Amino acid sequence: MLESALNRSAALALLCALAALLVAAAITDIRSRIISNRLNIAIALLAPLYWLASGIPAWPDMALQVGLGIGMFGIFAALFALGLMGGGDVKLLAAVALWFPWQALGLLLLLMAIIGGVVTLVTVIHHRMSRRLGQPEVPYGVAISLAAMWLVGERIIYHFA
Repeated sequence: MLESALNRSAALALLCALAALLVAAAITDIRSRIISNRLNIAIALLAPLYWLASGIPAWPDMALQVGLGIGMFGIFAALFALGLMGGGDVKLLAAVALWFPWQALGLLLLLMAIIGGVVTLVTVIHHRMSRRLGQPEVPYGVAISLAAMWLVGERIIYHFA
């Protein structure tokens, strides 16, 4: 019983750490249009601790999580190669994919697309109103972070249910 409570507390603490890292990613992306590799590595390296605290079995669930991270990286690296996404955004998505089951990743992608549309619209309007030259750089890490925080929030709420 005590071990279960400790694991639940550890899982909750790790979700809170993820939320803090996502806030940091969004803020740095807004400020500099760069998401630090250190931030992405921290998000990725905390995921296995979350798996252990959540009692996720090594096979097949942990292996599936690794596969989801690799798959998301592959898909979005192709978009990066086409010039449609930044490298930090791709790495952030891959790291975040390690935290959520495949069903939740569908919701993450949907939320990311909706929020990303709003972020893009605001960025373009701001770019034009400030009469800047060139193409605006969209801080898409904001959309990724907000969508992931939605999923983190769900897990925290379910944690207490």
